[in-house]
Amino acid sequence: MASDTFKTARDFLVAHRTDYATAYRDFRWPDPTHFNWALDWFDAELARGDSANRPALTIVGEGAASVTFAKLSERSNRVANGLRALGVKRGDRVLLMLGNVLPLWEVMLAAMKLGAVIIPATTLLTPVDLADRFERGRARHVIAAAADTAKFAEFKQDLTRIAVGDAPSGWQRYDDLLKAPIAFTPDGETNADDPMLLYFTSGTTAQPKLVLHSHRSYPIGSLSTMFVLGLLPGDVHLNISSPGWAKHAWSCFFTPWNAGATVFIANQPRFNARDVLNVIAANKVTSLCAPPTVWRMLIQEDLKAVKHSLREVLAAGEPLNPEVIDQVRAAWGLTIRDFYGQTETTAQIGNSPGQPVKSGSMGRPAPGYRIRLVDTEDKDADEGQVSIALDPAPAGLMRGYQQDDGTIAGLTGAVYHTGDVASRDADGYLTYVGRADDIFKASDYRISPFELESILIEHPSVAEAAVVPAPDPMRLAIPKAYVSLVGGAVPDRATALSIFQHMRGRLAPFKRVRRLEFADLPKTISGKIRRVELRRAEEDRAAAGTRDANEFREEDFPELRQT
Repeated sequence: MASDTFKTARDFLVAHRTDYATAYRDFRWPDPTHFNWALDWFDAELARGDSANRPALTIVGEGAASVTFAKLSERSNRVANGLRALGVKRGDRVLLMLGNVLPLWEVMLAAMKLGAVIIPATTLLTPVDLADRFERGRARHVIAAAADTAKFAEFKQDLTRIAVGDAPSGWQRYDDLLKAPIAFTPDGETNADDPMLLYFTSGTTAQPKLVLHSHRSYPIGSLSTMFVLGLLPGDVHLNISSPGWAKHAWSCFFTPWNAGATVFIANQPRFNARDVLNVIAANKVTSLCAPPTVWRMLIQEDLKAVKHSLREVLAAGEPLNPEVIDQVRAAWGLTIRDFYGQTETTAQIGNSPGQPVKSGSMGRPAPGYRIRLVDTEDKDADEGQVSIALDPAPAGLMRGYQQDDGTIAGLTGAVYHTGDVASRDADGYLTYVGRADDIFKASDYRISPFELESILIEHPSVAEAAVVPAPDPMRLAIPKAYVSLVGGAVPDRATALSIFQHMRGRLAPFKRVRRLEFADLPKTISGKIRRVELRRAEEDRAAAGTRDANEFREEDFPELRQT
């Protein structure tokens, strides 16, 4: 049975969670012809036996709820039957736009049981964004919070519209779905390669791509993420991320439930680091994963005073600078383990439990992934674009990109290129260098924006930074930093001088930031910095011969010529 091979592979990784060499050498992806994770794993394994009455999901704060694996299996059956009665069938596209509320998890499971395809959407999307998702994603049904239903007012009328909360006219009540029968019978077997999720990427450089995942890629592929996170049955796992993005499916859905752990959610009207730490302590959270931005906020608190139950602390979403790791280790005696992946994949690279963590490194290839670093001619190099060998492709890699005409552009060639550049040391550890599109040359030296940004944010006044090339007639380009300051810091000459001096003491002359501008950084909806906009702004200013009033240059400071 498909569930047997999945369980065998899962149990192997759990048994070898601290033995990287054995796990990487001997792990093999399950390769079932038919597989439906919601039916074959969640219902058949987690909702039965010893785990049935353990909490599957615990939400504290707004929308508080706690539901066992058995109860969530039953509730998702009802939702699946209710959706089927409204016309949702295998292959249909369902746009799901909810916050961290219980119905989100119920719908995800229900859609999988039906064979419908979920299009996850953040609640931050505008009607224009949603129109693009409906047009290119070919959605026929929408499930959204009642507070967001006005965003769909101008959409075609033949949509199935389901509202969580007080449903307005023309919308079905989500609660009515839960009145459907409890016994669910699928309409047939699910092919492992059938479509299951359609993600829109965050679009840092261009229009968002449509990433198609199957019943194989994220459910089975998340075994690599489970290994890197180091989760165990009975763990309480808190992942700080927003619904609508792939990291939420990684760490708030498939990965913890592959392990048989509890998904823990702490809802807040506005993020507050102190409150999060209190919740972690009070609820005996054992595993915490958060983006570096959140970790930088957490270390502003008195971590030593937190009486926690944490065993695993992790970071992903963007590279983590070493200073944060050092501060958490000093306070808690725990080392934040960084890992790497994309919307297109599960965890490809990471620092798994029990292994030495090298400062600044994102770790080694995860079990099941064969990672190559290749140059512009696809030849192996010590520094090059992170690429995944496709002979065969790992289970956790997407089926392909959906094109505007609905066809799927599958993966071809020897490798899949991630678009990120990394270096590899003699022990096989990979260190992030930057996006291939972001790395630039200054005076014929290659500049990694990430390296400079990591040093910039160590300055106490700097909250965020983005480094881009500024055109220069002598050097071709020079590094320029756009800087967002912490609250209370003043964007004046004295602050700029302090930042320049900070950089001078830590960087070789050819890497130094030569220009600095205080500004709000342009971002995608998911919070990623759009450096492409900053690069274009620099090119436009160079062509016009203008300079922003908030820009400071090294040559403006006689003090710097004396150091």
